[in-house]
Amino acid sequence: MTKNLLLDVAILLGLAILGTVGYQLAPLLNPKTDIALPLSNCDLGQGACAATLPNGTRIEFAIEPRPIPVLRPLKLQATLTGGEVRRIEVDFTGTDMKMGYNRLQLERQEGSSDHFVGMASLPVCITGSMEWEATLLIDTGRAIVAVPFRFLSGK
Repeated sequence: MTKNLLLDVAILLGLAILGTVGYQLAPLLNPKTDIALPLSNCDLGQGACAATLPNGTRIEFAIEPRPIPVLRPLKLQATLTGGEVRRIEVDFTGTDMKMGYNRLQLERQEGSSDHFVGMASLPVCITGSMEWEATLLIDTGRAIVAVPFRFLSGK
């Protein structure tokens, strides 16, 4: 009887710890945003895409090479026109299949206040071609704006 009680307590304690860790890590998977722009109909796999933030700043975002491959280095570039931002992150998520946490911060290009760059790679999908969403998380200093774009990889 005592062994069963100890086992039950250990299982409940383990579940409580797992739930607490999951709750603490949830913001990483679903970033906090103040404003979410609608999904653009622009395809990053075809070329650079642009959007205008609520404060009037225009952002152009590109991924190279094209078509966008998996398991290969990708060059990410964001260029601002008409405003400044504090930070830009790119969050990659599979639209039909969860592929894990894949977010990186773009670095301000040295000597430039309006050009951000970074390197990334996408994990391989067992089904071949996969649709991805690249969401720019832009910290303007007043709000965090989410700007989503879609593309296909692995063609």
